[in-house]
Amino acid sequence: MPEGDKMDDTEMDRILSMPDDILPSSGFAASVMEAVRREAAAPPPIPFPWKRALPFVGLAVIALLVTVVVVVTAGTQASRVALGSNFRLGPRVELVTASGIGSALMWTGAALLAAFVSVKLSMRLAGSRT
Repeated sequence: MPEGDKMDDTEMDRILSMPDDILPSSGFAASVMEAVRREAAAPPPIPFPWKRALPFVGLAVIALLVTVVVVVTAGTQASRVALGSNFRLGPRVELVTASGIGSALMWTGAALLAAFVSVKLSMRLAGSRT
């Protein structure tokens, strides 16, 4: 067929109707069946022991909640003591604690610390497995 000519339907039908005998390479069927038998004979994977892990996950969540409550309570009490006492912190520090920016700074610092600790912990755990 010369270049640029279009193929008509009869020629397309003739090409597609030609019987093609596709034969696998030697030993292909045997190797596939051997792999299937190996997989069938393999024991099933060990399931994760969720029944044993759930109490520890629950304790971890409770410990995290208690820690957050203690930190927030201690922070609010410390700011009340600092603002209510006669001890002068300086005009700039009093401005920060009186305007509510201190609370925002405390939460920002706590979030940054939590992010840093979680990244370091995950890097240590991932590094020990490799």
